[in-house]
Amino acid sequence: MARDPDDTINVLVVDDHAVVRRGLLTFLASESDLEVVGEAAGGIQALDLIGRLDSEGRRPDVVVMDLQMEPLDGIESTREIRARYEGVEVVALTSFAEEKRVHAALEAGASGYILKDADADEVAAAVRAAHRGELQLDPAVARQLMSSLRVQAGNDLTEDLTARELEVLRLVASGEANKAIAAALGISERTARTHVSNILRKLGLASRTQAALWAIGEGLVDVEARRELHAG
Repeated sequence: MARDPDDTINVLVVDDHAVVRRGLLTFLASESDLEVVGEAAGGIQALDLIGRLDSEGRRPDVVVMDLQMEPLDGIESTREIRARYEGVEVVALTSFAEEKRVHAALEAGASGYILKDADADEVAAAVRAAHRGELQLDPAVARQLMSSLRVQAGNDLTEDLTARELEVLRLVASGEANKAIAAALGISERTARTHVSNILRKLGLASRTQAALWAIGEGLVDVEARRELHAG
């Protein structure tokens, strides 16, 4: 049975190491629900390529982004992508030794991260999770990152959110995608997306990952009780 094109996730791979890039491309291309629409060896090339793909109606849904590249690294590239292309998610490629880079990538708007030594199926799972808008972070990592993602310290920004937006934010922080949020609250998926966008705007954040970490830091959800926040 042929897969509905609307169910296919367009993926762009960005890494300055040809061997890593080729391995990712080979595996991702073998997944029936993933379509590799391009590859880039650096941030500048990636931004140019996304622009071309967008004009052709083939904008990537998810970008798998190496963080350590020159001259434009993955962090700045992520920030640019998130600023220019609404709805394009970025999954950072990193290692345990690059905690500061992981943190910076999330601040720039990355949806999550995967380790460079992750199994191939973990990479695919991370791409699918990012596309669904799900948050998949280990609780210990979340605790380490969330404190510095607080915004406008000393102000209770929850006062700026409506009761419905607080409900949505708690579900986002619990790892729920827009479809599940819509079902839980009895609203349309489009309305759920609108609520998430409004929450990000009011909190001054760039991604739902940041919003989730912020909510955890503010005590809106119990990170120990919500085991949905787990590594891919």
